[in-house]
Amino acid sequence: MTPAAKMIALLALALPSLALGQHDSLRAQLLATPLTPELGGETTRPVATKDAFTFVAGNAPDLHKAAFKRGNLVFTSDWSPAPGPDPDFDGLGPFFNRNSCFKCHLENGRGSPPTGPRQTLDTSLVRISVPGTDPNGGPNPVPIYGDQIRDRAIEGVPPEARPEIRWTEINGAYGDGNSYTLRAPKVRLSEPGYGPFPAEVMTSFRVSNPVIGLGLLESVPESTLEALADPDDRNGDGISGRVNRVFDVPARKKRIGRFGWKANVASLKQQNSNAALTDMGLSTRVLPRDLCRPTQDACVAAAKKANPPDGIEITDAQFDDLLLYMQLIAVPRQRGHGLPEVQQGERVFRDMGCADCHMPTLITAPDAALPELRAQTFHSFTDLLLHDMGEGLADNRPDWLASGTEWRTAPLWGLGLTQKVNGHMLLLHDGRAHNVSEAILWHGGEAQNAKENFRTASKETRADLLAFLNSL
Repeated sequence: MTPAAKMIALLALALPSLALGQHDSLRAQLLATPLTPELGGETTRPVATKDAFTFVAGNAPDLHKAAFKRGNLVFTSDWSPAPGPDPDFDGLGPFFNRNSCFKCHLENGRGSPPTGPRQTLDTSLVRISVPGTDPNGGPNPVPIYGDQIRDRAIEGVPPEARPEIRWTEINGAYGDGNSYTLRAPKVRLSEPGYGPFPAEVMTSFRVSNPVIGLGLLESVPESTLEALADPDDRNGDGISGRVNRVFDVPARKKRIGRFGWKANVASLKQQNSNAALTDMGLSTRVLPRDLCRPTQDACVAAAKKANPPDGIEITDAQFDDLLLYMQLIAVPRQRGHGLPEVQQGERVFRDMGCADCHMPTLITAPDAALPELRAQTFHSFTDLLLHDMGEGLADNRPDWLASGTEWRTAPLWGLGLTQKVNGHMLLLHDGRAHNVSEAILWHGGEAQNAKENFRTASKETRADLLAFLNSL
């Protein structure tokens, strides 16, 4: 760790006692930290193949490599309804979206939306809620259905509903006159299995996130995020990042959210247990319950019939291995770091204002959970904060403190490998953008000026920026 990095790390840990000016002080010091091709610090792996998102952290010891392999088995295995052919991997459902983590996070990468209303949601899902909040301050679940649509179910149990995604097109033009076409999704819930949805139901269509580098993001001190936040735009730069505060079940208290499209999850323990239960109907020690709502009779009956003696379907050992797996998935090394167009593109990235939200550098705490994650300087290009992205990207569904127009700044590491890993470049929270340019053109709200800087730039300048982003 360099002296400058140590200073920033110590500053971040001390920030709760510091005054107003530290927002700009820490931000300036992080922005001044030179970028290196090792985007994940010492955890980085120099890989650029189709399986680039599946490697263990480069600095992992042998003991953790063995646990990583076991966790990978939990992540990639197909789960079956109980009793199943393999007792280690049964208990699926009764409702579910997919029967393995891997099938939604293909190659640990980015999901994609359906092309039309008759196509199933394979690496995407629909969140739902009604106005108000739950007892902890989170989204208010829909009566009968809860907070997510499960479009699959085991035999003999009707699925909750069938989401239909339709697309509308929006035309625009660059400053040089060249035209472009954007698309936006519209969600409809058809074939409800347990009664009609209320008229006030709110929906949010989302594709699955890449899962690289999550242990590093989890290891950034909360004090750093609080220091980077500027909810009242005290420095007048038009950027007002906010933290989301969510209830973390493992910690039994509210913490700063950092995972998910709305920063609505605080820890990987919570993330893994949430996904196990809500996406696959699998109980864990963190969430030891069935997914069924009381009035979903067929689901309740099937769950009672299949419940294991201790009520836990993912064992503690499996859960611990899965947690370590999620903490230690490596970040690939940047490619073409020394190319003139990539270096110029980095300058454009900063000059256009992209780095105001996509913070290039963060530093993990010196007391992070795993030794290989401690005091790491890394380049994820996110501040993990909520930002108002304007009405164009709004889902109009609040999520804890996140409003209907706010989204967490998405990390950009691994962006340029998406096509190779997942066979597409469909970006943003719902996969509406066909490429990086379209993703930028959808930015609004706090990112409106940065978007306009891109839209009105010369073709050559835009190409330099894209070269940089595609090198990540």
